[in-house]
Amino acid sequence: MNVLTYVESREGKVRGAGLEALTVARDLAGKLGGSLCAMIIGEGAAANAISLGKYGAGKVFVVEGDDFGGYSPEAYREAIVAAMKAADASVVVMSATSLGKDLAPVVAAKLDAAFLPDCTSLEFEGGKIVVKRPVYAGRCLITLSTGSFPAVISLRPKAFLAKEESATSPVVTALNVDTAGKIKSRFVEFRVESAGKLDVTEADVIVSGGRGLKGPENFYLVEDLAGALGGAVGASRAVVDAGWRPHGEQVGQTGKVVNPTLYIAAGISGAIQHIAGMRSSKVIVAINKDKDAPIFKMADYGIVGDALEVLPVLTKAVKALG
Repeated sequence: MNVLTYVESREGKVRGAGLEALTVARDLAGKLGGSLCAMIIGEGAAANAISLGKYGAGKVFVVEGDDFGGYSPEAYREAIVAAMKAADASVVVMSATSLGKDLAPVVAAKLDAAFLPDCTSLEFEGGKIVVKRPVYAGRCLITLSTGSFPAVISLRPKAFLAKEESATSPVVTALNVDTAGKIKSRFVEFRVESAGKLDVTEADVIVSGGRGLKGPENFYLVEDLAGALGGAVGASRAVVDAGWRPHGEQVGQTGKVVNPTLYIAAGISGAIQHIAGMRSSKVIVAINKDKDAPIFKMADYGIVGDALEVLPVLTKAVKALG
């Protein structure tokens, strides 16, 4: 059975989460005994197609045009369905990014397919695709499986590593997709709330601040440490709701789900909604003056102290390491 991967891009650049999905799909295609195909939609699709060969894609379908200049669920759905037919694919793999969470169920409904969302592991056992995904705000993992096809699978970003293999030169095919009368929503514009800053969903290091910072004027301490570590700035829902930080930085169940190598929570107590967004981080460091704060129960390292005093010391130490 062949596998198709939708490789997400933004503003003409392939996203890391898309390459993670392609890597997982390559392994799955091998186990299914099929071919790995990829597709990329929108600005820069043709220019980026060849690079996907480094991740094992033998065929790459590109879709460009006025209807695909920005994200439209109906247009993208039709493009993926068209690529499925062209690739003779039984499985579609994509990322569970903000876009992917919207698009994957739309594609599954169109195909009347099995749907396995937001997965953190994927195997093929006994003729079935077997996945695990977090539930109950990340407190538990459940196992799902399907032996029926077609199937649509979305993968949690940063739960998998993108790995190149020996470079191949893929066959690139431009698809003409009929969207006449099917588009109900159109892309207007893309706004970046924090221009030039690293998105928390793409970062390997995140420093997040909470109400323990006591005010927006103190968030420069979080920014300084994040800058020293080459990471991104995150925030709890409480400070975003208070207007201290933009929503694009919010980590949590109602914000963004992140999976960095290092997550530093400064002045964050550890409400379950926040934990749901960062509990799969590889290493968690908590800074809180309340020794009984819930965040310490899941932290790998904890510092009991005032974040306003601890953060400058950490930043100075990091900078001293050069």
